Amino acid sequence: MGYLGRDVEVVAINTEQLLVASCDSCGAIGMKDLDELQISWSITGRLTTRVALLEVLATGAVPLMMTVAISNEPYPTGEGILEGVKEEFAAAGLTLPMAISTEKNMNTQQTGLGISVIGVAKKNRLRIGTSLSGDDVYCLGLPKVGPEVSNPEDPEIVQANHIRVLLDSLGVHDIIPVGSRGIRTEAQLLASNSNSRLIVDPTCLLDLDKSAGPSTCVIFTSSSPLSFDLTSSGFKRLPVTRIGKLN
Repeated sequence: MGYLGRDVEVVAINTEQLLVASCDSCGAIGMKDLDELQISWSITGRLTTRVALLEVLATGAVPLMMTVAISNEPYPTGEGILEGVKEEFAAAGLTLPMAISTEKNMNTQQTGLGISVIGVAKKNRLRIGTSLSGDDVYCLGLPKVGPEVSNPEDPEIVQANHIRVLLDSLGVHDIIPVGSRGIRTEAQLLASNSNSRLIVDPTCLLDLDKSAGPSTCVIFTSSSPLSFDLTSSGFKRLPVTRIGKLN
């Protein structure tokens, strides 16, 4: 478990700055013989990168560097994965230095990948544990997993630029990418960290216990009516669902 239950670790650099690190792993998803989900290595690289990147961005940190650990040969697997990594950062408008390692001694029959992203946040702007009792809890995007996630540009799943919009939105407090634990677990942990409890909206139709795979949705809290522009190109079809309230 990471910092305050989040999928990040946070350590102080000095009295004003914090180092924020996140990582994600991916196994048996690619184009090797024994991969359970057959999909291009570029998509494997892109979506695994997105998970670690969203975690860091959601804390209010600025990503500065990353590592890419590929448990397979440099070509073709490594090359395909790195293509996806670079595509994801290009889509996010970022260029980061990266340390890369591939397997050069053994033949492998399943795809294996680990991504880490490291950033820096100002201590007074860290978006962890900022929710307040009375905040509404929302989900942006839909939980999807496995074969449902074959298109990184799926208009129903969250991308890096959506996090930036939330960070700039009046009244928005915590922002938490949802992964395999599901919406309910993440929302209950958020409530616990703000000395509140989650009251689920009975009209919410989302499957709150479904895995969101590679962070296809995020939950966030807000003390104000939503102010971001849902008619903009980035949000045109991205679902926003009220999950409930902190009480």
